Amino acid sequence: MQIGCPKEIKNHEYRVGLTPESVAELVAHGHSVCIESGAGAGIGAEDAAYLAAGARICDVEEVFATSDIVVKVKEPQAVERARLRPGQTLYTYLHLAPDAPQTKDLIASGAICIAYETVTGPTGGLPLLKPMSQVAGRMAPQAGAHALEKAQGGRGMLLGGVPGVAPAKVLVLGGGVVGRNAAMVAAGMGAEVTIFDRSNEVLESLNNQFGGAVKTVFSGRAALEQALTTADLVIGAVLIPGAAAPKLVSRADLQRMQPGAVLVDVAIDQGGCFETSLATTHADPIYTVDGIVHYCVANMPGGVARTSTYALNNATLPHLLKLAGKGVKAALEADPHLRNGLNVALGKVTCEPVAEAQGLPFVPAAEVIASI
Repeated sequence: MQIGCPKEIKNHEYRVGLTPESVAELVAHGHSVCIESGAGAGIGAEDAAYLAAGARICDVEEVFATSDIVVKVKEPQAVERARLRPGQTLYTYLHLAPDAPQTKDLIASGAICIAYETVTGPTGGLPLLKPMSQVAGRMAPQAGAHALEKAQGGRGMLLGGVPGVAPAKVLVLGGGVVGRNAAMVAAGMGAEVTIFDRSNEVLESLNNQFGGAVKTVFSGRAALEQALTTADLVIGAVLIPGAAAPKLVSRADLQRMQPGAVLVDVAIDQGGCFETSLATTHADPIYTVDGIVHYCVANMPGGVARTSTYALNNATLPHLLKLAGKGVKAALEADPHLRNGLNVALGKVTCEPVAEAQGLPFVPAAEVIASI
């Protein structure tokens, strides 16, 4: 099968859909791979490394024109969506629920669009989202610590404090993969960390994992309002698979917070979990609303592109080998977990949370796959 990988064009996005090692694996399975020139430069993989792995080096037009499957990292930008064609498969992160223009364009393209973030695992969870959640979770305290510096508009606090001066108080909203990793790093930096979640089972698991190093609180409204009054850094780490993130902190809540406190919204790809969240970039990552500093970079893992790309390829390559080896239709029919990743196909929305968020008709994936 013909597989193509273009260079990412989103602002300050340095990751790439395929590493040279992944290309070598695909070629060994008899597939042809076309890589846009310069696609791997952000992770230190030059064109020569891809050539040595067996790929062809192409321009972006050839990548889209000749590929049966287009492999990316971030959601396709408008110019990329215009290059998709009916029946072509797009395999990447999409985060469609809060992004009506992208959904509209993917419907119009007639392409088969598989979103990493809604592929499920046989034991639960979201295995293709997990590695980037781990990265983003571990980056969140770093980003928050920097934003707390006075020069960034923050309170002028060191996250871990020093002997004789108390550390910063960090709230983590959500005890999933992002939240656990954020708590681990924040606690390791010496902060006073509290995780909020609405699942008693999750809270028990967190308590067993962290012991007394991290506090756990059931996420009731009154408890959150009280905690916001003394928080120095709040990390939004909530996720409803495929759906828009719930707004846990309203604009009115900002008045409860200390001036210069920081919000880091890791849920921004799904619309954000703070009412005042607006997607930012690595080039201009922070802004202030009502005296509260916001960090809402929509592609946080792109800042550590090499680590992120290799972690992502470890998760995405096995499914790509299925899609290319069996054919897209057969692979989707055979694997219900991969089928859960199908968000848009042949002009129809096949992910119910996306359809619900945008008021669009929903068609079960199995019905559409029969027409591929």
